[in-house]
Amino acid sequence: MDELDLLDWKRHVSVLYAGIRATPDPHAGWKRWCETRRGLFRGHAQSPLPASERASFGGPYVYDYDPAWRLLADVTATAEERVEVPSSDGAAIVFRRFAEARAGKVVLGLYWLEGYGGGLFVPFADATSGAETYGAGRYLLDTVKGADLGTEEGRLVLDFNFAYHPSCSYDSRWRCPLAPPANRLEMRIEAGERID
Repeated sequence: MDELDLLDWKRHVSVLYAGIRATPDPHAGWKRWCETRRGLFRGHAQSPLPASERASFGGPYVYDYDPAWRLLADVTATAEERVEVPSSDGAAIVFRRFAEARAGKVVLGLYWLEGYGGGLFVPFADATSGAETYGAGRYLLDTVKGADLGTEEGRLVLDFNFAYHPSCSYDSRWRCPLAPPANRLEMRIEAGERID
């Protein structure tokens, strides 16, 4: 059953991120993230890859780990705004922009999924999008799927080494929200998942 397979995928991802949060060495957590995702992509029934491509898949491909891209962001509330975020199928998904995360020159809007149960969602695009990374952006945090790096010293962990492509970048059967204009950065972020 697809629903139970998807539930199992979410469990694996939640356990993975819980382990990363509990690991004192971010680089070791990243290595675990890369290895676990590789296994899920190749062997799980809810892999974003078409079934015919799983066994031979060499990715997900990533930039080398760069500790400079592990940022601790101050979060400040913003005027709440209902935002219809475009999705890969041409429709929109409703989120509520409620805050902003700032770490040096990086400023990203924080979005809350308005559906049942909600969840924090932090997508972004940068100057690598469309050439080295998926053109419509990557995801940094998506708590609906369990992708949550937590907080440290009272600040939100934004570790771009864990940025990943949405499922729709692998197969159009997936519907994915894309990076909204407010989260399109002019800088290059050479960290996280990339195109081979």
